Amino acid sequence: MTTWTRKALLLTVSAAAAAGTLTAVGAPVAHSRPTGPATPPLAWGPCAPIPGTPVPAGQQCATLRVPLDHRAPDGRTVDVAVTRLRTDRPEARRGTLLVLAGGPGGSGVQRLAQKGEALRAATEGAYDLVGLDPRGVGGSTRAGCGIPEADRHLVTLRSWPAADGSITENTERARRTAAACARDGGPVVRSFSTRNQVRDMDRLRAALGERKVSVWGSSYGSYVGAVYAQEHRDRVDRLVLDSTGDPDPARVAYGWLANAAPGAADRFPDFTAWAADPARDAEGLRLARRAEDVQPLFLALAGELDRAPKESDVPGVPLTGNRLRQALQNALHSDTAFAPLARLIRSAQDPEGRSVLPPELAGALPDEDAALTMAVVCNDVRWPGPGPGYARRVAADRARYPLTAGMPVNITPCAFWKYDEEPRPTRITAEGPSNVLMIQSLRDPATPYSGALTMRAALGERARMVTVGQGGHGMYLGNGNACGDRMVSDFLVTGKRPARDTHCPN
Repeated sequence: MTTWTRKALLLTVSAAAAAGTLTAVGAPVAHSRPTGPATPPLAWGPCAPIPGTPVPAGQQCATLRVPLDHRAPDGRTVDVAVTRLRTDRPEARRGTLLVLAGGPGGSGVQRLAQKGEALRAATEGAYDLVGLDPRGVGGSTRAGCGIPEADRHLVTLRSWPAADGSITENTERARRTAAACARDGGPVVRSFSTRNQVRDMDRLRAALGERKVSVWGSSYGSYVGAVYAQEHRDRVDRLVLDSTGDPDPARVAYGWLANAAPGAADRFPDFTAWAADPARDAEGLRLARRAEDVQPLFLALAGELDRAPKESDVPGVPLTGNRLRQALQNALHSDTAFAPLARLIRSAQDPEGRSVLPPELAGALPDEDAALTMAVVCNDVRWPGPGPGYARRVAADRARYPLTAGMPVNITPCAFWKYDEEPRPTRITAEGPSNVLMIQSLRDPATPYSGALTMRAALGERARMVTVGQGGHGMYLGNGNACGDRMVSDFLVTGKRPARDTHCPN
């Protein structure tokens, strides 16, 4: 932590000190001629309803047909669902802003439905807003592996060790899942990768008739955006990287998962302060009188549930210690999830109570979603193969980071995956235009600050980074830091960035 803190002091200054020192990036790019292979224009029409998410008036959808294998462009094709929300101020239009969801597995169609109106207002109508469902997601071509239902729960797809730290069951499950995808996934599952999402994005750019596009990528989407900008430097106008992981091309998702352990440890004190606040008394959600007592309480409760799982509201799906740990991992993404987590803890403490599981823990994922989640991270890079190293790393990580119990460094199906020997993932470098703005929480449980610093160092003078005092994951228009939101919006509208890295306190 000392090294990370030292780097932070070198890279950041106060927002007040940077307020008057902005530099502009890029000239208008609207009405420019496309480059690259000829791509038919898109046929836009109404969007299908999205359960639980109202679609804004005027949002349109279309289908983009792309090669299954871009190395064989005349071969089999797959469909990619795309969506747009056109500017409501045509006179202010600058160009197109691609909105990249996280995941892997996030739907760009759904994200635009959720964020489109707020984003259009924040950017003052400067863009037509466009999103896509990557292949394997939502309305795009999907494929499954025939993974057994028991292996498709979030707590089994994530390799949570047994109560005693054993990874024997994890190893067998990982072997089973990889074998199912090798046997039944076929070429579509093998095509789920970052490199293909980047290729599909460039086809989308061409179909939109744009020479350049701007990009806002969140979480995994920020990595996709960075790769796109590295491979197509002359086709990106302005790039926002929101909640970014370490881009080390030898590790990518393998490293991101491992970083979740220190990320959770960095973020957990925000929850403990909230859960010990006297304001929780009126809500019945105060877990302890002192913040320092919340972690021992949580760890003891998880241990009790390891030994004696508690009946939940879902028949056959008890609240186990690992389900409680996974609920914590999910809740750390946003302060708005603290209250539901505290209610779950309270119900688990009540001998007579029946715990209500969060929806994401109440059942198995569809086979196609489970396959996609595994396939992208396994197809992107070769992971360490099976061996005793996993057990050693799990034991060490459990001791150092008890909240995550060794899960982030445990074995996954990627250890047994049939890896396609395409070139390694793209190395992010400082070569390219200076048109990148990063926004990052100092306490991010999924893509911790340390990984973002590595991305920042890789980009060099191409980037500026805004850190924010609000904890959580997904900062722009997501976690309530007005200063950070304003800096990103100003950059997208005017091209002005802080002259140096800066910080927005909460």
